[in-house]
Amino acid sequence: MSRSGVQVSDEALQAFYELKLGTKKENLKFVIYKLSDDKTKIIVEKTSSDTSYDSFLENLPEDDCRYATYDFSYEISAGEGKRSKMVFYAWSPDTASIRSKMVYASSKDALRRALNGISTDIQGTDFSEVAYESVLERVSRGAGSH
Repeated sequence: MSRSGVQVSDEALQAFYELKLGTKKENLKFVIYKLSDDKTKIIVEKTSSDTSYDSFLENLPEDDCRYATYDFSYEISAGEGKRSKMVFYAWSPDTASIRSKMVYASSKDALRRALNGISTDIQGTDFSEVAYESVLERVSRGAGSH
């Protein structure tokens, strides 16, 4: 349970493990979570196997907060092969209401602690902070340097 009293739904945990382990027939690429209407649980808003990063960004609302987990695949340099890291997003756009931002901020820890295997946390307040290149820079820090 979080400081706000919000709990993580079993459905949210299940979706994350399906994303992480690739147990669905069509491997999931991302999961977007939101607070239930009564603000007591973190639930799944959407899951997708669409590999387009733009498709993921299009599912983040312009005026409301969300959490997301994304199976971020990238290549540092040719020949090193693809890498993949599980990324957690706390999406809190500047245009969201103060109340929404406060509830999401105080509930984030409950979800974040429940998700094992996250390599990188991204806090986004506008789309430039969650752009592919920005996230790539964060996940690849330290990788490939000898």
